[in-house]
Amino acid sequence: MIKEKIHNTLTSKEVIDRYFPENRAKLIDLAAFFDRMDRTSDSHAAGSDYRLTAFFEALNILSDGEANRAGRILEIFSDKTAELPQSADGVKGATGAAKNGE
Repeated sequence: MIKEKIHNTLTSKEVIDRYFPENRAKLIDLAAFFDRMDRTSDSHAAGSDYRLTAFFEALNILSDGEANRAGRILEIFSDKTAELPQSADGVKGATGAAKNGE
């Protein structure tokens, strides 16, 4: 199946004018999150958290210059588990990222 590239009807300047302020704020929020992580008493342990691993993978995609960034980042955070759990025992709820590449 060949996918056609969909073009935005806006110019690049229009997209920047419209979306830059909100995305600038999101980027500052991310920086603040990482600053908070750096200030934790066990910041060295954070590197082993699967959610942060997924975050860093996503950040690499943002800057790789390749197409379909949103889709590729969604894949990182998607749970690829095929089987449904048979009980809710031990299930705390959604974590926002798949654990251990699952």
